[in-house]
Amino acid sequence: MRLPPRQPVLCRVADLFMKKNTHRFCLLDYLLLAVCCVLPAFFAWRIWTGAGYDWQWHVIWQYFFRHDAQAGWVPNLLVQGLLTTIRLSIWATLLAVVFGTLAGLARVSRSRLRRMLARTYVESVRNLPPLVLVFIFYFFVSSQVMPATGLEDALYRLSPLQQRIVEFLLGPLPAVSAFTAGVLTLAIYEGAYIAEIVRAGVESVPRGQWEASASLGFGRFDMLRLVIFPQALKVIIPPLAGQFISTIKDSAIVSVISVQELTFQGLELMASTFRTFEVWTTIALLYLMLTLFCSLLARKVEARLRWRA
Repeated sequence: MRLPPRQPVLCRVADLFMKKNTHRFCLLDYLLLAVCCVLPAFFAWRIWTGAGYDWQWHVIWQYFFRHDAQAGWVPNLLVQGLLTTIRLSIWATLLAVVFGTLAGLARVSRSRLRRMLARTYVESVRNLPPLVLVFIFYFFVSSQVMPATGLEDALYRLSPLQQRIVEFLLGPLPAVSAFTAGVLTLAIYEGAYIAEIVRAGVESVPRGQWEASASLGFGRFDMLRLVIFPQALKVIIPPLAGQFISTIKDSAIVSVISVQELTFQGLELMASTFRTFEVWTTIALLYLMLTLFCSLLARKVEARLRWRA
């Protein structure tokens, strides 16, 4: 009986040894790490001591929570803005997934008309400034859609409990019109990018899967639902999580239509306290905390999908 060759085993051992060594720090790595730690600290110290700016961080803390005589401790402007940003991002992402999935499937459709309509939507939205879309949808929704549907009047006729539920989901009732316009704008804008993610995910499935499902007698809809789309999800979900993080950052633009999200509250605080650096440093840290948390969740989801694959 012929023994297996020894060279592949030695190569595998060598590869493991080399991979293990690649994680070790050398002297240059420690020097670079020291530089990366010292330079920001020195820069911050020079700003703190030599810029001549009177830092007053104690002014900022009171805008996280305030004490109400009846309700106790309640969210103040910064936490309210953070919650509005989260609401805005979640609703916009949910609608964007719907718009993007429909447009992405239309991009790979057999119908030329569907492909042309989907491509027109994707190319038009991706080549327009989001600020223009914000103003278009804000004035259209506020002046045409909301009065025509009577939605605002219907919200004020709800019971107190129902109004609290609406405020928990959409924010204060007087700002529902602007909030709706912001959600639609972000959903349509982000949906154009999600459409390309869905299209790429569907096209990443090997052609043999299409042929195998067709040989089993599946129709086009059943092919996508039972065979193609479950395999494409492994490719779609990781960039989709990144798109949610992008939605969080893009939500700052709706502050121009008075949606009381985090950036809008920062503008209000800067105008009332004149603490420019403290306010915007705090706003930046809140955005960073939110996006880093979502990034960690996205990495765990991606690692689990890779492990299952």
